[in-house]
Amino acid sequence: MINYQTYCQIRLFHQQRGLSFNQIASELGIRPQTVAKYANLATFTRRSGIKRASKLDPFKPAITRWLERHPYSATQIYQRLRGEEGYTGGFSIVTAYVRAVRPVHHPAFLSLAFAPGEAAQVDWGCAGTIVLGNTRRRLSFFVMVLCHSRMTYVEFTCGEAMEHFLACHHNALQFFGGTPGVILIDNLKTGVLRHPSGERAVINPRYLDFAAHYGFEPRACNVRKPNEKGRVENGVGYVKKNFLAGLDLPNGLGAVNAAVRQWLDATANVRDHRETRRQPAELFLIEKPALRPLPTVTADTSVTRLVRVTSRCRVVLDTNRYSVPSRHASQRLTLKAFADRLCLYHSHDLVASHPRCYERHRDFEVPDHVKDILDQRRRARDAKWLMSFYALSPQAEYYHQQLTVRSLQARTHINKIVALTDIYGPDKVALALEDAISSQAFSSQYIENILQQRERHTPQPGPLHLTRRADLLDIELPFADLTLYDHS
Repeated sequence: MINYQTYCQIRLFHQQRGLSFNQIASELGIRPQTVAKYANLATFTRRSGIKRASKLDPFKPAITRWLERHPYSATQIYQRLRGEEGYTGGFSIVTAYVRAVRPVHHPAFLSLAFAPGEAAQVDWGCAGTIVLGNTRRRLSFFVMVLCHSRMTYVEFTCGEAMEHFLACHHNALQFFGGTPGVILIDNLKTGVLRHPSGERAVINPRYLDFAAHYGFEPRACNVRKPNEKGRVENGVGYVKKNFLAGLDLPNGLGAVNAAVRQWLDATANVRDHRETRRQPAELFLIEKPALRPLPTVTADTSVTRLVRVTSRCRVVLDTNRYSVPSRHASQRLTLKAFADRLCLYHSHDLVASHPRCYERHRDFEVPDHVKDILDQRRRARDAKWLMSFYALSPQAEYYHQQLTVRSLQARTHINKIVALTDIYGPDKVALALEDAISSQAFSSQYIENILQQRERHTPQPGPLHLTRRADLLDIELPFADLTLYDHS
């Protein structure tokens, strides 16, 4: 079937230009038989489309009635047609017809307006992974948006647990310098315990305490209704498309947060917003006076739990090991896990504190925590050396007392003297010890000098050999005058 324009060209080429059917077919790119057919037609007539009857035609009214009563799936309608109506056709034509006649309902939403300081919206986003040392961790980011001005706060974390959730809230409110009346959240477990359909959400008590401290009302949107917090949903998408797109994440969580803070100040909060046509920072000047003042005391954002200290004076959290004082080995302590640090308490006393690490399988030891163990080992080792020293001689104890009286480093000298027994043997060291006492020489250096002198061998004198002028042995010398000594 050709169109009317092609028909006119065929008539023109054949009647006025006198071209053959083959020439016209070559010119228009169609078959010569088609050219011959339409060249002899006086008028152009379209072929009326005759629709072929379908096996589904008798059942179409019933399908329409069923869909008006309930949104059945195509599979359900096909099964019902086969079982109740005696339909023998295929499944594909049923699917095509259901798709064509099913009424399409597009959701409609209201444009919500918020007064200055009335509300903020909160949500999490995923930014892939980040390398921390030798560990790759999942990277999340927290977004809080003030509903009136669209002023935005963003913070990256390596977790979405309660301590991260509360710490990000605290940092966001500090960033805004005040608290909105309502904070709308999703139905995440850190904020909502359960949310039955058509009922009020049951807010997590830990989050309720935090909200009461800062003076805002936590409110959860309905399940599967992200449009109720559309401002922060758009904010999460804006972070992904504008800040994260094409960004090579720097190493370290601090570097990422420094970069996003600069992006907030230079781009996100000073752009012309698509909805308001004004800068969020400009509208924030109007909204900030309406925010509630922050409390003078900072809220506790930690998560508290009981932990068991290992016999090696370590507490394990997220595969990392943190030291505690040795006196608390194998005991139970109270761990307060913050987003950036760990605090360990015995009763109400703080016994250890560590910066929190998000790498894996790391060990962190404070030298003072194992000082008692090292001192105990040193005392045991010194006692062993002292017993070995006392076993050298009955006078060894007296020698030790004299070293102590003279305010010398008795432990160091005794260790060195005992070590000399491996070189010279216990008997020689004991004999040198007695000689040192008789000389009142109290030091390991004296003992070592005595041992070295006794080990030194003096060579025996040999005969005198003259190699030149043997006649010099015949020298005669005059006798000396000794009368000089008689006068004295």
